[in-house]
Amino acid sequence: MMHARRAVGFSLGTAILLGVGLPGLAHAKPFMIVGLDEKLVWDDDGKPVLSLPGKDQVLIVDVADPESPKIVTSLPLKNSVIGPPVNVAIDPTGTVALVADSVDVIKEGDALKQVPDNKIYVIDMTASPPKLAATLTGGKQPSGLSFSPDGKMALVANRGDNSVSVLSVNGTDVKITDTVTLPDSVAHVTFTPDGKRALAARFPMHKISVLDIAGDKVTYSKVDLLTGQWPYNVAVVPGGKIALTADNGAAGSSDGSVDTTSVIDLEAKPPRIIDRVVVGDGPEGLAVNPKGDLAVSVILRGSNNKKAFFYEKNGSVSVLKIDGKKVTKTQDIEVGGLPEAAMFTPDGKYLLVGNYLSKDFSILKVDGEKVTDTGKRFQVPGYPASARMGP
Repeated sequence: MMHARRAVGFSLGTAILLGVGLPGLAHAKPFMIVGLDEKLVWDDDGKPVLSLPGKDQVLIVDVADPESPKIVTSLPLKNSVIGPPVNVAIDPTGTVALVADSVDVIKEGDALKQVPDNKIYVIDMTASPPKLAATLTGGKQPSGLSFSPDGKMALVANRGDNSVSVLSVNGTDVKITDTVTLPDSVAHVTFTPDGKRALAARFPMHKISVLDIAGDKVTYSKVDLLTGQWPYNVAVVPGGKIALTADNGAAGSSDGSVDTTSVIDLEAKPPRIIDRVVVGDGPEGLAVNPKGDLAVSVILRGSNNKKAFFYEKNGSVSVLKIDGKKVTKTQDIEVGGLPEAAMFTPDGKYLLVGNYLSKDFSILKVDGEKVTDTGKRFQVPGYPASARMGP
């Protein structure tokens, strides 16, 4: 994440926490999946301070009461803040989850060094509590991933391989079936609601590329859309008329300047960029509510570099109103230190934002177009690098 991203080539109680099973757990909903990265923090100059692996966790969290989330179980799985905060996901049926393990830390002589990893973890969400079902070896530095609308396919962006892995999904029987090569590094990939296309964020080339999907075949259509600088994250608005991007602006960090959300018209033939909305400094996390009339862009604001002229202790979220194909920024809300992931609850009434340096989630209330901070925080036992909401 941030400068370290560039360095690697590139976002119930004690018994439950320990993984003791609970009756009926598989039927509880919704769940949130959270990746905690304990290998990377920053000093006051914004330089990375590395630790050896062994303490990372993946949490499964019950958010039936969004103002009082509860940790259901913790799995000792490695994950990373290097990359967009969408390297974890729960499928649309709530039966399986995936975690892309992007970056490892190794000892080289007396120094610690970040190197790409290639693991994808499959989690059985029907188990009580959820458990690791399989470990796949994928492409180099797997990062932002997504499930298809029917849950039968997943796509994983491989930043170190300039490719997208295609996965078949049948419950916990997950297999890598194909690899789609792109011209350069891909940070994230997501599906359109009809499952017939996907959008791939080509981070270093400032482009979104369109992938065509027919059955189990995924192909690069050679339709490329020029976004703002360094698109890290992409989300399609329900209904499929438009998509939004998080144009980071500084190769995975803040730089003191405002950045943008690009608006993609998916109904145009071919799709095209129709607007750019100014947000804050260093957007990474991106989320659209289930109704499709509101989105948020998560803003870093230099909150990991205390000596930078643009340093702010806390990051923020820019609230975006969506009216058809018109997108307008309406609010800025301060959250915690170095915010990464954001997600709406399935009913759209709450927004949770993971604050990496604060080791917590801000809990925001959504009332129509208005978003307010409840003042409540959900503490987690580590640095929340990524998170996604289940169905």
